[in-house]
Amino acid sequence: MDYGISDAFPGIATSNMYDTTEKNSSSVSMDDFLKIMAASMQNPSMDSSSSGSGSSTDYVSQLAQFTTLDQLNNMGKELTTSVMAMQQQQAYSLLGKQVTLNDNGQSVAGKVDKVRFANGFATLVVNGNEYKMSALSEVGQ
Repeated sequence: MDYGISDAFPGIATSNMYDTTEKNSSSVSMDDFLKIMAASMQNPSMDSSSSGSGSSTDYVSQLAQFTTLDQLNNMGKELTTSVMAMQQQQAYSLLGKQVTLNDNGQSVAGKVDKVRFANGFATLVVNGNEYKMSALSEVGQ
């Protein structure tokens, strides 16, 4: 069984933030890119001004750019997962503590009764209402 960092924290493993089952119609996978590149190499254009013709260095450059973009996307996903994990740990540490939250300009004070998870992100339950961690303005004993 393979486990990643997202499997270690509640809410992240079940998060649909990076659900890849439904692809964006404009996204291209590495397999799609390689198929297009292979077809382009097998069927070069006779017209030198067309985008179908290209030297082998052009193909290598395009592959390197695509690979870099793919790795940057993966790094962004891992960074978001790390932020979710840190936020969850912070939320756990607030259980039972007095906090002050900002609710649309209104200051709300109370004890953190519960921590919930919405799409991998932690939310605090104070006075029976659910608040995002970003609403937190003060923590007491």
